[in-house]
Amino acid sequence: MKTLGQKIRERREELDLSLREFAKKLNCSPPFISDVEHGRRFPSEPMLEEMARLLKLDVAEIKRHDQRAPLDEIKRMTEQDPGYAFAFRTLVDKKLTPEQLLELVNRSKPSPKGGKK
Repeated sequence: MKTLGQKIRERREELDLSLREFAKKLNCSPPFISDVEHGRRFPSEPMLEEMARLLKLDVAEIKRHDQRAPLDEIKRMTEQDPGYAFAFRTLVDKKLTPEQLLELVNRSKPSPKGGKK
């Protein structure tokens, strides 16, 4: 799967937008766009939404390519409930592919009380 930066660059080039033109439309610097495309920096949520709009992409589609782990959220979850830490360690030990993990998550739908069906 392409990274977020690769997806942005690919789509920008498909639309025949130069890096400078894209940066100008986003009211940011060309080096910032270059850093995003090379994975050295990541855009804020509002910037990502504007990028998606300019690139004529659905925001959800572009977010699929964001490979950053939500570290703050994972840390908060594991501190509040050690069961999450065990679940994450088990996930790592099993070496599931992203597709397998998403399949598992999509198969288990929460019941109204918060448990699994």
